[in-house]
Amino acid sequence: MAGAVSALFLLDIKGRVLIWRDYRGDVSAVQAERFFTKLIEKEGDHESHSPVVFDDGISYMFIQHNNVFLMTAARQNCNAVSILLFLHRVVDVFKHYFVELEEESLRDNFVVVYELLDEMMDFGYPQYTEAKILSEFIKTDAYRMEVTQRPPMAVTNAVSWRSEGIRYKKNEVFLDVVESVNILVNSNGQIIRSDVVGALKMRTYLSGMPECKLGLNDRVLLEAQGRTTKGKAIDLDDIKFHQCVRLARFENDRTISFIPPDGTFDLMTYRLSTQVKPPIWVEAQVDRHSRSRIEMMVKARSQFKERSTATSVEIELPVPSDATNPSIRTSMGSAAYAPEHDALVWKIKSFPGGKEYMCRAEFSLPSITAEDAIPERKAPIRVKFEIPYFTISGIQVRYLKIIEKSGYLALPWVRYITMAGEYELRLI
Repeated sequence: MAGAVSALFLLDIKGRVLIWRDYRGDVSAVQAERFFTKLIEKEGDHESHSPVVFDDGISYMFIQHNNVFLMTAARQNCNAVSILLFLHRVVDVFKHYFVELEEESLRDNFVVVYELLDEMMDFGYPQYTEAKILSEFIKTDAYRMEVTQRPPMAVTNAVSWRSEGIRYKKNEVFLDVVESVNILVNSNGQIIRSDVVGALKMRTYLSGMPECKLGLNDRVLLEAQGRTTKGKAIDLDDIKFHQCVRLARFENDRTISFIPPDGTFDLMTYRLSTQVKPPIWVEAQVDRHSRSRIEMMVKARSQFKERSTATSVEIELPVPSDATNPSIRTSMGSAAYAPEHDALVWKIKSFPGGKEYMCRAEFSLPSITAEDAIPERKAPIRVKFEIPYFTISGIQVRYLKIIEKSGYLALPWVRYITMAGEYELRLI
């Protein structure tokens, strides 16, 4: 089992202790001064940006938010990533209570801060970090708190992310499968980076304590069940689940089984590292005429099936910083010169699959440059788009079952969307 934190400190920008909570009695407030001294020493070393500082047998782990440092001190061997994640959760909880986490908000609400630190960590071990659950029995106005108030069931329950007694007139689940395509193409037209990052985003409005089961076209699952995949199954990498998913069940039979939190959350994120075909391919030809005029011809081609349509397509093409007098023609959509970005921005509202459109632009170059002048660094072509009802990975939700002891019927809604992530073509 990982070690426990000795104390948690909240420091101002000058390293003075605003609030600290001692959990194990083996450190003192002096440790905050030592930590800040070490931090100042590290500032001169640009190669060292570690959020972990070790000094005299004590490990300090910290993050900074606005003008506040959140820092833990530990004599035991702690899981650094777990503690840093906990500190970020502390920030989220404080922002839930105070809207913004700053030195002033901590000074104004120190009673509530101590209450939260007592509930969120016990004897140096992280406990409850769900703001919705904490807010049920720790109110922002500490002076009006009722001492006899009964803690919510979620605190004494194994399901810490959901309270009992939730009721809705209409029980619904909305599942969005969102994929971001990251593409990097070099000047020779070769794809040097290609991956897909996906997320299953859920909004649940369900009564009681429902059990949900989700099935995907996961190759491992389908092969384990003896089904033929016929190219419709996918291999998911780097899968990360919300804490509500039963990991042991997934490891055993690849079933995604969970009791969902109430409201919005990310059920799962994943990555596909296999090379994908760019949904929108851009070719650009640039001709310079006597150093006083530049002519650009751009072709954009959609490389997905005709039944799908990309929306909100935006192609940003770099132009010289001294370009003037633009003359632009497009076969579809509209294009405009954006001098603040040194770019030509071509927008197409609707781009069906299997289509090709063109854009021609001409600019004047009033600046005079020497023959041997160093050419300015060229920015890449950047592309933005959204393709609804389409996933580039081919992921499919085979079923989404909702089971609750009261036996009500719930309506599951599933939607797919693919969008551009870091989508750059260094072709010009």
